[in-house]
Amino acid sequence: MKVEQVTEPIAYHGEGPVWSEAWGGLRWLDMLAGDVLSLAADGTVTRRHIDTVVAAVRPRRRGGAVIGVTRGFALEDTDGKVTLLDSLWSDERVRMNEGGCDPDGRFYCGSMAYGGQQGAGSVHRLDPDGSTTTVLDGVTISNGLEWSPDGDRAYYADTATDRVDVFDYDRERGLSGRRPFAAAPSGPGSPDGLTVDAEGGVWVALYGGGSVCRYAPDGTLDEVVNLPVTKVTACTFGGPELDRLFITTSREHLEPGAEPEAGALFTCTPGVRGVPVREYAG
Repeated sequence: MKVEQVTEPIAYHGEGPVWSEAWGGLRWLDMLAGDVLSLAADGTVTRRHIDTVVAAVRPRRRGGAVIGVTRGFALEDTDGKVTLLDSLWSDERVRMNEGGCDPDGRFYCGSMAYGGQQGAGSVHRLDPDGSTTTVLDGVTISNGLEWSPDGDRAYYADTATDRVDVFDYDRERGLSGRRPFAAAPSGPGSPDGLTVDAEGGVWVALYGGGSVCRYAPDGTLDEVVNLPVTKVTACTFGGPELDRLFITTSREHLEPGAEPEAGALFTCTPGVRGVPVREYAG
């Protein structure tokens, strides 16, 4: 599968790509710079600083966006104004890392310690009324979170476990019945961000593994997309037909001059379509 480079290596730690027609196409993150990047139709990129860290972004049904920031959540209004909500914790050694929206319009974002200490992270949920709930404790590097096309299951990666897990989901119980879904392939790389296609396949970025793997709904590995850089962070479907896979990469901790394409945005056409992004209902 041919991978094309979309941008120059403009991000130090590219993450969290999301396609939404509501905001004109693709947004992704330069996470540790605290910036949201936007790709215009002509290929130009704009950058907007939000907070010390920007961990995840999703569109709001009323317009604007919901954002995971350093130690909590933020809301972008239709006029572009960003309001930081109250911090969820005070420990400066812990930051938000990745998230997504459930089928009922609630926004989740998970955390990690800067040093990667085991069990220091949690997954937090922002409800449409502005209330927050901790839905999962004791995680290490909370990463990709996305729901199946029918919304009955949620796929989740705590990178330190070297696997993707699956939860059952309904509105009242939320996430329940956590169990292993797929282990990372042998060799370098651990599961990072992920997305789900319209056939129920789960696409997982392998950080340190230089690839994106597709797992069939039964958890078997059936596709591998190789990239020219090792630190592959996340992926999403986009384009007007949701038939392009956009892939973010990082150059965190790389030596100067190593992997010159690292930090660029890449794309490919995998032959399946994605599902429309789930929006925050608040």
